[in-house]
Amino acid sequence: MIASVRGRVLSRLPGDVVIEAAGVGYRLAVSSETLSAVPNVGQEGTLFTHLVLRDDGMHLYGFSSEAERALFLMLIGVQSVGPKVALAVLSGGAPRELLNAIASGDTARFQAVPGIGKRTAERIIVELREKVAGKATDDIVVRRTASDDPRTLAREGLLGLGFTPLEADKLLDQAAGETPEDLIAGALRAAR
Repeated sequence: MIASVRGRVLSRLPGDVVIEAAGVGYRLAVSSETLSAVPNVGQEGTLFTHLVLRDDGMHLYGFSSEAERALFLMLIGVQSVGPKVALAVLSGGAPRELLNAIASGDTARFQAVPGIGKRTAERIIVELREKVAGKATDDIVVRRTASDDPRTLAREGLLGLGFTPLEADKLLDQAAGETPEDLIAGALRAAR
C-alpha cells in the first residue's frame, strides 16, 4: 500500500494534485482543505495517501494530515458513503471541526454537503459518534443550553464547531431559518 507521496508538485487543480516522486507522477484526489495546504507548482510537497482498488482502476487519495486520512477512513466505513462523498465532507472544514460536528450530532453540517441527504447525515452521526468521542475528547466541547430559542441553540452549535462568539454572531446575522439546524446550515454556507 502507498502510505505517502513526497515530491515536486506538478499540478494543483480543484479536486486533484499531481506529485512527481522518483520520476513517476501520482495523481491524488484531494479535498479543498488539503488543496489549500499543498505547496505551489514546482515546490516540494508531501501528502499522506490511501489507495482504493476498484474494478475501474486504482484511485489514490491524498491528505495533508494523518487526522484527515483517519477521518476519511472512518467516513468510507459508513454505509452509502464512498470516497468521493467522503472527500466532499472533508472539504467542509478541518478534521477537528468535523469531528466536533459528529460528536455534537450536527446533522445539518453534513446535509450541507452535496451528495448527502438527511438519512446519510444521520447515519454518519450514528455510526461514528462513539468512535469520534474516544478519539477527540480533548478537542471537542459539546455545549448544552437551557434555552429553546433556535437562534441561541444555533449560536451554541457554532461555538461548539470552533467559531468565536463574534464569528458566530456575524454568521447568524447572514443566516435565515426557523430551526437551529436551518440557521447553522445557513451560517456554514455564509462561512464559505
